Amino acid sequence: MQKPSPGVSLEGLPIIGLAVLLTLTLALLGWVFWAFLCFLLTCFIGHFFRDPERVVPTGAGLAVSPADGRVVRVGRTKDPISGEERQIVSIFMNVFDVHVNRSPVRGKILQIKYFPGKFLNASFDKASEENERNVLKIEDDDGQNWTVVQIAGLIARRIVCWVEEGDAVKRGQRIGLIKFGSRVDLYISDEYTSTVVMDQRVYAGQTITAKKTDSKDE
Repeated sequence: MQKPSPGVSLEGLPIIGLAVLLTLTLALLGWVFWAFLCFLLTCFIGHFFRDPERVVPTGAGLAVSPADGRVVRVGRTKDPISGEERQIVSIFMNVFDVHVNRSPVRGKILQIKYFPGKFLNASFDKASEENERNVLKIEDDDGQNWTVVQIAGLIARRIVCWVEEGDAVKRGQRIGLIKFGSRVDLYISDEYTSTVVMDQRVYAGQTITAKKTDSKDE
């Protein structure tokens, strides 16, 4: 399981280190212009791989966002695992968003399935079916099923998954990362109702995305 982050995703440390080394090398060679450009690139990479701690809601009957970004779809469509029609919330992450993904609920990872595919703009609905993606099926403590789909985008070319089948996860726990712009689809349990709207900004592990239909605010 992925350990708590020091503020930067461990996946990004080698890339950040390489960028810093290149910047210093160019500076020592006296190539000021190129060193400055590499410095800006290093700052961007460090910003991209940031992994801030989040305050995870503790109330019963709540599900949190699996990703940072903008809600680009709220509706119903077929679940990629069960094939049943379910509620879906799609979140688009641009290159300036935090790209660490988190579990929407506490439960157990029942299944992980990878689908090769294209690299279309992740903000398009067809990206859910045509792009490269990694699907995680989670069973919560009440036996309800949730599906989280990590989708590669136009720039994103690598999906990272930090959990395995059979792992227990907590609500808001880090479960993966998608590098450089992407999308996450959340298929919601039928006993829950989505609480977000189109174009809303959401934050992984922190924004309440769905509530149990008969639950009350605590």
